Amino acid sequence: MLSIDPATNTERENYKFLIGSIIPRPIAFVTSISKDGILNGAPFSYFNIVSANPPLISLAIQRSGGGQKDTARNIIESKEFVVHIVNEQNVEKINQTAASLPPHQSEIELAHLTPIESEKISVPGVEEAKIRMECVLEHSLELGGLDTPSCDLIIGKVVQFHIENDLYEKGRIDPRGLGAISRLAGNDYAKIGEIFTIDRPK
Repeated sequence: MLSIDPATNTERENYKFLIGSIIPRPIAFVTSISKDGILNGAPFSYFNIVSANPPLISLAIQRSGGGQKDTARNIIESKEFVVHIVNEQNVEKINQTAASLPPHQSEIELAHLTPIESEKISVPGVEEAKIRMECVLEHSLELGGLDTPSCDLIIGKVVQFHIENDLYEKGRIDPRGLGAISRLAGNDYAKIGEIFTIDRPK
């Protein structure tokens, strides 16, 4: 087996190793609002559950050239954001929002997504998602980097869930109906494949 010390790798080599190994990764499509009122949208695959009590989720937003991305800056300033689950029906439009736009341009408009009002926060979501979660900022941490931080770790508390009616029955979500898309490496994505069950030991 090949053994690699990450300290001897370039940042790019470590990046490729991580995103090629830690798969599949769920994708969060995140909407946030700038201080100028621009609705921003961007996908992130460094995303997961932190806790169910209270319901907390995490986003690790990598910095570009040492500067915060619009999403991280907006969340830290406004303390609010919406997380959507990317699915087979919306992945093409969501992919368009990964384009590098200046802060005064809205990725929502670029991708022709439909804003929808939230119930408990001021940041809108988008109609094209089957599941969305209204979130408030719980914690933000600056991480990594030798001279300046390379990542903003965002912990959000979910204050409202939204889900399509036919996906939710007896407190459970139909994974095939949701059709969530996961991130692999490069330009590759994956759909829900074969589902199998293994009983957990007692």
